[in-house]
Amino acid sequence: MDAQKVMTLKECRLHIHEALSKIYPKTEIDSFFFLMIEEKLNLQRIDTVLKPDLLISQDNLTTFLKIIKRLQKEEPIQYILKKTSFYGLPFIVDKNTLIPRPETEELVAWIIEEASKGKLHKKDKISILDIGTGTGCIPISLAKNLIKSSVSAIDISQKALLIAKKNALLNNTKIDFFEMDILNTESLPQKFDIIVSNPPYVRELEKREIKKNVLQNEPHLALFVDNNNPLLFYKKIADLAIKYLRQDGLLFFEINQYLEKETVKMLEMKGFKNIELRKDLFGNYRMIQCNNIL
Repeated sequence: MDAQKVMTLKECRLHIHEALSKIYPKTEIDSFFFLMIEEKLNLQRIDTVLKPDLLISQDNLTTFLKIIKRLQKEEPIQYILKKTSFYGLPFIVDKNTLIPRPETEELVAWIIEEASKGKLHKKDKISILDIGTGTGCIPISLAKNLIKSSVSAIDISQKALLIAKKNALLNNTKIDFFEMDILNTESLPQKFDIIVSNPPYVRELEKREIKKNVLQNEPHLALFVDNNNPLLFYKKIADLAIKYLRQDGLLFFEINQYLEKETVKMLEMKGFKNIELRKDLFGNYRMIQCNNIL
């Protein structure tokens, strides 16, 4: 793209497709373009149809060129724009946090569903803990949608917690954040009605399945576990949940789709009951919930 030339919206879209067509599918390039014009030009997708001859300034073209160069290196668009959307809410992201995934939105929806019925629904206040919070997308979405909730979140990364705190402010939610290394934690701040975690679960042997843009950009600390002990975090969190879930409390995990049987067996051995697996929108077993042992 020639940043010195004034272009129309239509011409700009064509140039972006030409620059990225060897790396990304057409639909993904379109999604990049729509995000770029929304963020930098305050335009919507419909404007590409209604205003194809709208002129884009040289300054904005220069900005688009810089974004395209980063996309050519397969850097995630969310990191470039420093924002994303999760469960209909805006979130700040950077390289200290994982980019929230649609599968995790399904986990949030399941928690809201369960918290809105039965004994939990009858409680005056539901206490929730998210372990390994990252951007804070899980606890913030839960706090926003469960009015009667009191929500806490833990992460080992101070930098991730700074982003999570910004996101809590951005979404006008009150979350109690704690910097903790869960693997070396023997006690939690209090007892909870719901404990949820999307911990590291990708085995080193599965790296070949990870897209290059994820592998080269997202924090490995939040992604990978040793091949020989892939349920390390699940076992530790389950042990804590045994002590720190209130009676009739619920434990939720996002899980490795290849280890659903192993995860169920581990929870059974710990004494949990009513263990339920659920598939994500791609048909993979990606979520699990169970009751505490009381």
